[in-house]
Amino acid sequence: MEQDLGSNYIPTSGGSVDKSRVLNVRPLRCLVPIFPSPPGMSSFSSPQTAPFMCVPPTGPFPPGVAPFYPFLVPTESQAVHSGFNNTIPSPVPINSFRTPTSAAANGGTGLSRKSSKNRTAEGAVMDEDYSDSPNQSEFSMHVADDHEYTTRKSGKQKGNSQKMTRNDVDIDSVANSFLASFNLKGFDKYRQVDGDRESVRYILMMYDLLRKKITQVEDGKEATPGVTRRPDLRAGTILMNKGARTNVNKRIGPVPGIEVGDIFFFRMELCLVGLHAPIMAGIDFMSFKDIQGGERLAVSVISSGGYDDNAGDGDILIYSGQGGNISRKDKDIEIMDQKLERGNLALEKSLHRANEVRVIRGVKDAVNPTGKVYLYDGLYTVQQSWVEKGKSGVNVFKYKLVRVPGQPEAFTMWKSIQQWREVDTATSRTGVILPDLTSGAENLPVSLVNDVDDEKGPAYFTYFASLKYQKPFNLPKPSLSCSCRGGCQPGDLNCPCIQKNAGVLPYTALGVLLIYNYLINECGPSCLCPPNCRNRISQAGLKIHLEVFKTKDKGWGLRSWDPIRAGAFICEYAGEVIDVSTAQELEREKEDNYIFYATGTNGSSEVMPGNFNETPRIPFPIVISAKNGGNVARFMNHGCSPNIYWQPVLRESDNESYLHIAFFAIGHIPPMKELTYDYGTAQSGKVEERRKKCLCGSLNCRGHFYE
Repeated sequence: MEQDLGSNYIPTSGGSVDKSRVLNVRPLRCLVPIFPSPPGMSSFSSPQTAPFMCVPPTGPFPPGVAPFYPFLVPTESQAVHSGFNNTIPSPVPINSFRTPTSAAANGGTGLSRKSSKNRTAEGAVMDEDYSDSPNQSEFSMHVADDHEYTTRKSGKQKGNSQKMTRNDVDIDSVANSFLASFNLKGFDKYRQVDGDRESVRYILMMYDLLRKKITQVEDGKEATPGVTRRPDLRAGTILMNKGARTNVNKRIGPVPGIEVGDIFFFRMELCLVGLHAPIMAGIDFMSFKDIQGGERLAVSVISSGGYDDNAGDGDILIYSGQGGNISRKDKDIEIMDQKLERGNLALEKSLHRANEVRVIRGVKDAVNPTGKVYLYDGLYTVQQSWVEKGKSGVNVFKYKLVRVPGQPEAFTMWKSIQQWREVDTATSRTGVILPDLTSGAENLPVSLVNDVDDEKGPAYFTYFASLKYQKPFNLPKPSLSCSCRGGCQPGDLNCPCIQKNAGVLPYTALGVLLIYNYLINECGPSCLCPPNCRNRISQAGLKIHLEVFKTKDKGWGLRSWDPIRAGAFICEYAGEVIDVSTAQELEREKEDNYIFYATGTNGSSEVMPGNFNETPRIPFPIVISAKNGGNVARFMNHGCSPNIYWQPVLRESDNESYLHIAFFAIGHIPPMKELTYDYGTAQSGKVEERRKKCLCGSLNCRGHFYE
């Protein structure tokens, strides 16, 4: 029988309250409104004797009762003296946010269970207890303002709400205009539910382009102290809400359109293509109604270094469970034992059910010290689980995952490349002919490797890193040079070089191309900006560790040791600029297989479909011969579905101009993937004998190409 403590129970001073005895809490009987007493009645009269007065918030008001804000509608004179100079706007509904039910999982930030909201490190409010339905087709993030896409470094968000609203309008208009160029209606429900390689490529391309558009807008705005902008989150949220995603159904095993070894630079990309659903949590799981009790099984995990994971020999992953705040560095956050629930319980069930689990490994991004590269390492099975004391002194769940045999190399390849960097490749790797075929002409060595046959290398040529002009092209009027001694900065519309690029800086701080124009204007020799200026990316030499290798059936090719992000500069096409008549004569005599025409298709349609159907508009055509001298670009093979495209880059100095050909990545490129670009269609003057059979192996292969 419940025991009632009574309304008059008061604990003794200094004593503790036995909370177990508080069994019946009575509601407050009434709230007595406090208003001035009527004339002739004491203000200390009993509530039972005072008349009850209920005054509407907008009046009429009895004597002695004054209207109060926010129901006050002041007159013009009152508004001036009181500071109210605007009418009260209509109420705006508060956007809903999902609320977490437990701490973050492995790979996340491990937020405290005490918090009722779970704000991701990326700035969005997310729920960790996402839908477990096998047909999870809905995902929405409701974000109120610009600041919801940012990370607050310290203190409260400061700023003008009007300014934030204006920023929202800018982003929304840019996003709507951008999405109008894509046929989202053509991306039907079937491709949303079950994608393919083309669907994945299309979604990732849309995300990359939209993220760069938002980056351009935000670069032109004044930075807010203590706030880090996150265009990656904003772009992902917009596409999610528009339904521009694929593989929305959770599944065990492979994901259509995603191959082992694929890389991603943003967690949002994993969500958009259905590889790993939660933005923060490191364990993704789903429930199955046909299993007794509706058991949860793990479908994917991310090992990104936030917990004490151990990679083992490359095919074994010792994975730490989620929860307990064990990865938190905040001293005021309580660290506790992990519990066998949610993701931990799902991995335990997967151990007994022996289902396959996708493993994504987060490795350090050498280009961006604060970022990570997410590598899809294929399918694993959970072989063992146990509990041990972690470094923080609390109990941590451990799971041993073993890679399913017979899959292509992924993480093991990354480990091999790391070993090549640390030791002499000539002795540690088979097939190395030259450790550096550039003889020091480049910032980074370019190895020459043949592990296919006995050929000792390509025909002799002189290596030089840039284009050689016999004489520059004259400009009709002198070109203005910049005086940005600290480097060109985004938003500086007084900079002549930025004005030439339609008012935007073409590159990010990481050297990624932001704009896709027919022509990029870089700073020229007479500009006062330093060599590391953001508008001199193609002039800084190689930033990616490249390798010339012997292919099985296409001669020599080019690939990279490093992961390459979409839009990154690869190299320029070096050689000697020759005239068209000379090039045609060399072709007729079959004396030069290394002629580049900067007048044909450059592969831009792969970057932005529908916007680059015309021949690049360059101020003057150039033809480059790399037979006798050139750089690594001369070894790039043709591809009908290329991962590289070329871009004309103009550098002006006084009354002279120099046109260069720079290569950029279309999408993310994993290490050791061959780099190819589209050679284009037949050029004017080319004879039929220049037509070659294509061996690119692409599903979209045209069957031939022209050298």
